[in-house]
Amino acid sequence: MIAFVSGPVAALAPDSAVVEVGGIGIAVQCTPNTLSGLRTGQQTRLATSLVVREDSLTLYGFADDDERQTFELLQTASGVGPRLAQAMLAVHSPDALRRAVATGDEKALTAVPGIGKKGAQKLLLELKDRLGEPVGAPAVGAPVTQGWRDQLHAALIGLGYATREADEAVTAVAPQAEAADGTPQVGQLLKAALQTLNRAR
Repeated sequence: MIAFVSGPVAALAPDSAVVEVGGIGIAVQCTPNTLSGLRTGQQTRLATSLVVREDSLTLYGFADDDERQTFELLQTASGVGPRLAQAMLAVHSPDALRRAVATGDEKALTAVPGIGKKGAQKLLLELKDRLGEPVGAPAVGAPVTQGWRDQLHAALIGLGYATREADEAVTAVAPQAEAADGTPQVGQLLKAALQTLNRAR
């Protein structure tokens, strides 16, 4: 198993990064949060999880080991594959997921695209003894939707856009984010923001 990749970032895309390891470019699927911390040409070290299928080998990358471990634990629940596990980590931090499961917060799980009310109830039951206790203290009075602007802005800067362009793109997708039922999904907003920027260029 490939536990991590380390090297300069060769390229960035809305849902993946290419890290150069020993002269080979390795494509790694990442959440917008992880991508927002990467810069083309700069050194990085990503914790990784290799998912093997009959017709594909996909490497998923994470900012730290905690995220990688949570990603793997989520997949022990029935019906949760790598894409859904990654979507859950795109919306919530590992600690937020642990807190949601520990407190039976169904609403937090249904904020993830692809998880309905019944699915959330099933996941809460299955993951209760697997994810462990939350480590950090919850942010006092922080609204669920807080942070999507910062995450999106950082992701656009990471992809090489100027601050002004990132500001304009965030403003352009704000109505879509505010119309989202629950927590806005940063991955979808990033795609919409990139379309806006491509039309403007």
